[in-house]
Amino acid sequence: MRKAIELLPLAEELDEVPVAALIVKNGEIIASGYNRRGADSDPTAHAEVMALRAAGKALGVWNLSGCDMVVTLEPCAMCAGAIVNARIDNVYFGAYDKRFGYCGTLGNIATDERLNHRANVMGGILEEECVEPIKNFFRVRRATKANK
Repeated sequence: MRKAIELLPLAEELDEVPVAALIVKNGEIIASGYNRRGADSDPTAHAEVMALRAAGKALGVWNLSGCDMVVTLEPCAMCAGAIVNARIDNVYFGAYDKRFGYCGTLGNIATDERLNHRANVMGGILEEECVEPIKNFFRVRRATKANK
């Protein structure tokens, strides 16, 4: 998780919500991603999707069985669906997302028994270190808007 946290400034430099994700296989980081929705004008450019795309390219396959995801914020419904479709084995996330989280908070797509694949999910890892940059991002954004 600390490696994912190290990527948060890259998202912040793009004025993106600081969320970052890693894909790990056999204990080695094979891909990473961070939020790029505004930078890429792409509503699907969440950290998790960016990391999954990079992992698929790095391995030359779409099926990422044997891989784990480490992400600083609980995946949303879209990202949880992508995790299932990519066949990720385990998801480890930092901060819970009370508004959009779909790996335990609002629902849990990743462990839904009706789907043909499920990922194990563990949340709350280094939660404060993961949520503080997000809180700061929105604190600055609200202050900037208030001063305009």
